[in-house]
Amino acid sequence: MSLAAPSPAPDSEAAAPPPPASSLGLADLAGRVFRREDLDPIATDLQGRAAATDPDLGAALDLSWLLQLVGQKNQALALQHDVLNCQSHFRTVHGDGSGLRLLALCAPGDLMANTPVDFLLEGSNITLDQVFVRPGEPLPATLPNHDVALVCIGESDETTGLLQALDDARAAWPRPTLNRRTKGILAMRRDLAAELLADEPSILAPATTRTARADLEAVAGGRAAVSALLPGQAFPIIARPVGSHAGGGLEMLPDAAALAAYLAGQPGDDFYIAPFIDYRGPDGLFRKYRIVFVAGQPFLAHLAISSHWMVHYLNAGMLDDAAKRMEEAQAMATFDQGFAARHAEAFEALNDRFALDYFGIDCAETPDGRLLVFEADNALIIHDMDPPDVFPYKSATVRRLFAAFQAMLAKAAGI
Repeated sequence: MSLAAPSPAPDSEAAAPPPPASSLGLADLAGRVFRREDLDPIATDLQGRAAATDPDLGAALDLSWLLQLVGQKNQALALQHDVLNCQSHFRTVHGDGSGLRLLALCAPGDLMANTPVDFLLEGSNITLDQVFVRPGEPLPATLPNHDVALVCIGESDETTGLLQALDDARAAWPRPTLNRRTKGILAMRRDLAAELLADEPSILAPATTRTARADLEAVAGGRAAVSALLPGQAFPIIARPVGSHAGGGLEMLPDAAALAAYLAGQPGDDFYIAPFIDYRGPDGLFRKYRIVFVAGQPFLAHLAISSHWMVHYLNAGMLDDAAKRMEEAQAMATFDQGFAARHAEAFEALNDRFALDYFGIDCAETPDGRLLVFEADNALIIHDMDPPDVFPYKSATVRRLFAAFQAMLAKAAGI
């Protein structure tokens, strides 16, 4: 597939592309869910508007986001598919809309398919135009007029061709565009990222192999060793289905029997495997940091602390443990002088090798002081939805990140 660089629409109404569908946006809806609001009124309103004789396609897209947020993913993606058959351009206005115009190039998919840019614009007056480009299809011949564009599409098997085509077209793009070097996004595939970072002494990115079910079945059945797939490695390993996120299907497997049981419970054919790294601290707890880079500058989005090796913020017990929250608050207050200073060499290497304007990592520290990188992604969820009475320290830190992101857009746009 090849993509020609599209032309921005002139400001004259006569030459403008079809009008966008107005959308509340993902951040608005996620905030309602996170605050445990009564969703019946908004769901009823969106359903009615989406099913009208003249359907409101923005409402239909919002309904698809809401369905995902409440766990009805299959129904949500089916609705999204139908909506995108009819409309590809959606507009969300932040504040009074008097700020710059941001064009976000997106792909269909779940909540982790694209940079969650709507969250990053909170507190601004930016108008967000999201244009969805489906794999195998060309960009629209004319895009909405904009001051700056951002490639939001995340790495996946489905988007590989699309990202490659966008990289080929980037030199001729008509407006300043961030994350336009999409080879950096493609390099975030789990096995490729580990390979890219393998020779950096300040980083441990565990060797990761993409492998087929049949090869893992051979290991599970004793017909092959782990080292046949991961040279120099043995059990325990971690495994996850290709395309999974947020720990879905991720397990630590101590031996061949555990691998056999794992495969029996997983329907997929392709998996990533890597050696298990015990990164617990002296107190026996595991700490996972989510760090975001904005124009090269690192920001700590959260620190999750857990007794289990598979750490996610929502299951780490942060809400119920004041001591954990106190440690996170201290980590945020001292991040620039502490964690970021300790890992300055690693952060420089990450910025140099991925060469993106915006991306994030999930990481930890090894006992020998290296940065342990679990994942690099331009589509990590960053938000300011935690209750301020429980996390009084957090909003200011995240808003600082948002402000840096918005300043990066303004600088790129020359505003």
